[in-house]
Amino acid sequence: MYSYKFAAARIIHKVCDSITVDELAGMMEYPPDPKMGDIAFPCFKLSKVLRKSPVMIADSFRDALVADEDAKAIFENIESVSGYLNLKVSVNALCEDVKAMLEKGASYGSSEVGAGKTIVIDYSSPNIAKPFHIGHLRSTVIGQSIKNIFKFSGYNCVGVNHLGDWGTQFGKLITAYKLWGNKEDIEARGIKALNEIYVKFHKVAEEQPELEDEARANFAKMEQGDEEALSLWKWFVDISINEFKKTYELIGADFESWRGESFYFDKTDAVVDELKAKDLLKFDDGAYIVPLDEYDMPPCLILKGDGSTIYATRDIAAAMFRKNTYDFEKCIYVTSAGQSLHFAQFFKVIGLMGHNWNEKLVHVPFGTVSFGGAKIATRTGNMILLEDIFEQAIEKTTQIIDAKNPDLADKENVAKAVGVGAIIFNDLSNNRIRDVDFDLEEALSFEGNTGPYVQYTYARCEGIIEKSGMDINADTLTLTDNAEIALIKVLNMFPEKVTQARNDLEPSVISRYLLDVCAAFNRFYHDCPVLKVEDEAVKNTRLALVGATANVLKNGLTLIGLKTPKNI
Repeated sequence: MYSYKFAAARIIHKVCDSITVDELAGMMEYPPDPKMGDIAFPCFKLSKVLRKSPVMIADSFRDALVADEDAKAIFENIESVSGYLNLKVSVNALCEDVKAMLEKGASYGSSEVGAGKTIVIDYSSPNIAKPFHIGHLRSTVIGQSIKNIFKFSGYNCVGVNHLGDWGTQFGKLITAYKLWGNKEDIEARGIKALNEIYVKFHKVAEEQPELEDEARANFAKMEQGDEEALSLWKWFVDISINEFKKTYELIGADFESWRGESFYFDKTDAVVDELKAKDLLKFDDGAYIVPLDEYDMPPCLILKGDGSTIYATRDIAAAMFRKNTYDFEKCIYVTSAGQSLHFAQFFKVIGLMGHNWNEKLVHVPFGTVSFGGAKIATRTGNMILLEDIFEQAIEKTTQIIDAKNPDLADKENVAKAVGVGAIIFNDLSNNRIRDVDFDLEEALSFEGNTGPYVQYTYARCEGIIEKSGMDINADTLTLTDNAEIALIKVLNMFPEKVTQARNDLEPSVISRYLLDVCAAFNRFYHDCPVLKVEDEAVKNTRLALVGATANVLKNGLTLIGLKTPKNI
């Protein structure tokens, strides 16, 4: 319906040029009762601006549309009712929509609004030498979906994996490796083995605090360029990235940049120098800070008492590097809501340094995730590993397939697509700021508001088309049932939902919309026989609707990172 809002807005603008077309379109609503039309303009919103009664405004807008030939081709009914302008889209226009959905296929819903603009998206960012745990799931799937949506809208997207690959924890890991590490074991078991000796370090250090001094000394060696220390550090990083990539492949996440914190180690001096030159850096209580009291925030810590940098310093250096390298339209950071203050602080510091592009830095916060109200048991104690979750999901999906469709071709890959997709959809069907309580049984259901339900509906559409053996012809469509019209109107919302998801940085807009598509399709499929109808024109029309539904579901699922097997 988005295009119809703008079509009406462009015509109304001719008699109301004091309001922009975008503003006019943005004021339009979808009536709760279909009898009131498909689009409504509540004209009381303009009463003060135009100094007219809502009834007079609605009448003038109606007259402008009635007199316009383009409007007549789009709207079959144009009414002014008690200060509302009500518009009903014509059946012919809806049929043209179906044709466009089929012709555009994988590009339906896309746009070029971002042509020539670059978006940098910082997401996932796990810590080196630590297992990929549940805390990184939300950042990864939310960030990847936002990236997909911007790319679908014509933007050049740079996905950045800002790895936690620098800091005192590596001094601890080097110390632990020298004391208890085994090269063959670490080569064989990777991150699990590294995490075990790291955990052991903390336990032993409680009884032998001198280990902390040794760890600080080892990290100092790294910062001073010690060959052995850096060689071990790089080995830890390589092992970790190789394991991370396996998870990313499963999720469908991809990155253009893997520059972690270590990359910015030699770039923080310039940040500190600039802060000093602009008299922003103050010495306070043994550390160097940028005071932010004036902005109702605690001070931003830049340097520790010993002169070493911290997260904020490296994040400022990273933001500057990204601006200089990519000249971004926006730089988006996808992290937990618990880090909101940190981002607000260093965004403000960049602004105080005189860089007005700090307004293009955006923090996208998200809530926490739990499982059935409690943490699941894993081989690493109380840490919730994605590996364990995915294994359970795939195994459970395989059991469901064995029970319902044991002869399914490519069963292993389908189980992987559905099982992993269930976890992703369960996360992305919630508003990102909400805390998520994950229930595996519920998420894997083929009914209700789940990923498998949407994937199954898509597969059903593809199955109907394949079974028909017909080539769909959308040039001439014959609509005979209200369920057909209702389905088209829902499908027509896809481009608008993409725009909303992009503007709100909210993937759940797409997920929830896909559930609406499934509901509308299943009502249509219940009320309107497709293959068993004798009238060839009606059969062709309904097959066209099935094909259009398949396209929208596939495009939407792709945006949120779910695969679309044709048989489930």
